[in-house]
Amino acid sequence: MRTTKLDVTVEKDGYMADAAITVPVGQVSLQAERMIACAERAFEKAMLVARAGFRVLEIGRMVEREVRKSGFTVIRELGGHGIGRTVHEPPSVPNYADPQARQVMKEGLVITVEPIICEGSGGVFTDDDGWTVRTRDRALSAHFEHTLVVTGGQPILLTAG
Repeated sequence: MRTTKLDVTVEKDGYMADAAITVPVGQVSLQAERMIACAERAFEKAMLVARAGFRVLEIGRMVEREVRKSGFTVIRELGGHGIGRTVHEPPSVPNYADPQARQVMKEGLVITVEPIICEGSGGVFTDDDGWTVRTRDRALSAHFEHTLVVTGGQPILLTAG
């Protein structure tokens, strides 16, 4: 039972975009399939509030609500972010209702929304390479991400096919 996360960042004409998906490798457990689907559902729920006039923390509230309802855990140390000329820009877009994420989103804001969830406690550590992140309890995890432009209505997904 194994899953792999594909997380791609691209640059075009000086602007960045970021997207990720978790895919099963070979035959995986029903629980792994459920978790992958949950990460995508949490992203879809977040799209209901990734709109001008809403606070950033509302994205996290929607993500965490869907994740908990499905019996999984949000990895709080990891989340979305603003993106533009560099990959990680303000604002931070947590996957829970972080009271620090009070910024009101305005039309034209470009962010990533990226539910990163797991079966276990949600604690993580980074390997010596500085990039590989693992759950402390070695629990399975899943990640789903797109870059989007905030509008007054449905966000514009820049990295969706």
